[in-house]
Amino acid sequence: MASALEDPNLEHNFKGHKDVVTSVDFNPNNKQLATTSIDKCLMIWNLKPQTRAYRFTGHKDAVMSVHFSPSGHLVASASRDKTVRLWTPNVKGTSTTFTAHSAVVRSVNFSCDGNFLVTASDDKSIKVWNTHQQRFLLSFKGHNNWVRSARFSPDGRLVVSCSDDRTVKIWDTVSRECINTFTDYRGFANFVDFNPSGTCIASAGTDNTVKLWDIRINKLLQHYQVHSASVNCLSFHPSGNYLITASSDCTLKIMDLLEGRLLYTLHGHQGPILAVTFSRHGEYFASGGSDSQVLVWKTNFDSIPYNKVLKSLSVRTNPDPAPHITDIHPRIPHLHTSGPQLIQSKAAESHSPSLVTNQVNSCLDPSHRVSSHAMDPASGDPGITSTLEDHTGIPPTFASTLGHIVEQLDVLTQTVSILEQRLTMTEDKLQECLDNQQTVQQVTTS
Repeated sequence: MASALEDPNLEHNFKGHKDVVTSVDFNPNNKQLATTSIDKCLMIWNLKPQTRAYRFTGHKDAVMSVHFSPSGHLVASASRDKTVRLWTPNVKGTSTTFTAHSAVVRSVNFSCDGNFLVTASDDKSIKVWNTHQQRFLLSFKGHNNWVRSARFSPDGRLVVSCSDDRTVKIWDTVSRECINTFTDYRGFANFVDFNPSGTCIASAGTDNTVKLWDIRINKLLQHYQVHSASVNCLSFHPSGNYLITASSDCTLKIMDLLEGRLLYTLHGHQGPILAVTFSRHGEYFASGGSDSQVLVWKTNFDSIPYNKVLKSLSVRTNPDPAPHITDIHPRIPHLHTSGPQLIQSKAAESHSPSLVTNQVNSCLDPSHRVSSHAMDPASGDPGITSTLEDHTGIPPTFASTLGHIVEQLDVLTQTVSILEQRLTMTEDKLQECLDNQQTVQQVTTS
């Protein structure tokens, strides 16, 4: 087993767009990549070598966003021409179109079951559509400026959106109400998304920062200030352990969310990078930017060696279950405050190297993630540092004993987590051996 994570490496460099690349997305089958551009085109790239790409035309203005359906049988695109198109990603490239908004459509995203589509627009609204009937279902109105991005939660119950009004809002698709608002006065978010478990959201900000919150307690978990220009897009690795960001500083950066540190800085584009995404299983990621190029990278760091897990006993690696609507608290506007979790890095100079490895020590004390930021029941503010005695009047000795019990329970939880990791790795190895044995038998038989 490898003792260290391997560096990402560049697999493909696709050139075909005639203007800025605005969005990228992988087909869930990992055989195709969809990209959109200011050149009014949608392109479908086949990841097999020597296979021609498809260029789809139909939009009358710049295409701003693209997303594959979970089945991979449809591709949705959003455009400045105020329409959304649903394409069949094959050589025919047939499509249907509908006018979705009264202004530029900046974002399009399928729900996890593919039955619904959420769109965001400069008309300040977010709309949800029935995919198969292309029928309008509901809208969310509450932003007072352009809406840059809207994404479904993994279970489809929530929608998160970000706007030039400097807010990030979370919407309940059942009640059709905004159930939480995050406000930032330093800048606005260009892009926002849920983590794979649906418990956290991350935003890419014009103030050069990336922020992650636990939406159940309204708590800022991590605050990365590693770019030297606006962050335009981000994508969670399917494991939830990594986050990749694209910036106008011409770099991609990969954060290790378990350790709260910058892992890699990648150079390859000759200008601002506007789009980035991981493939559905995390083996690859793709990026696109103002240089009209589309780069596809092999991840290589998508599995955590067991010895690395052992060194991270204080960090839970199992994803939490998705939150229920009633778990999200409090349902009031919440200011973006950096607090002690700020992770900073001096931006690396972009010259000839394609990869710069940045080691930035985490400002996160793992124990703080568990117990140091308790919520004051009186104020409802989750960012107040307090002790058991502050809240309940419990004697210090008893409070110390309780604290020790909590620590022991946390160690027990972490130990179970490690055992689960080890069991998973053993199962994977066993499956690999069985597959190899079956292959040998087939060869012998033939």
